[in-house]
Amino acid sequence: MTRVRRGYIARRRRTKIRLFASTFRGAHSRLTRTITQQKMRALVSAHRDRGRKKRDFRRLWITRINAIIRGGGVSYSYSRLIHDLYKRQLLLNRKILAQIAISNRNCFYMISNEIIKSGECEEFNEMI
Repeated sequence: MTRVRRGYIARRRRTKIRLFASTFRGAHSRLTRTITQQKMRALVSAHRDRGRKKRDFRRLWITRINAIIRGGGVSYSYSRLIHDLYKRQLLLNRKILAQIAISNRNCFYMISNEIIKSGECEEFNEMI
């Protein structure tokens, strides 16, 4: 019986997988079965860490804003600032606030002072 020559489809699939894993080290870039396992693991990690990156950046922005507010010598906290921003319906997200806080502190202090003043006025009016 004559030998059957296989087509190119399987070879093309393996080549594609090898190109994906070409930067991996050791057997992870050479053995087909190990390459497929590592590829699945890499894709799972990438999918998970896309969400984690968003969380990490949000935490970083919150930390920066809070540090600058507390460092200003004002007895004011991050949570009160965000609460007053929402009360005044100002559309400044945490990313923009953190960039302003780092690049131009005076501008950030002006924003926070305006919010503090308006918050105190509203509290005083509510008390009366």
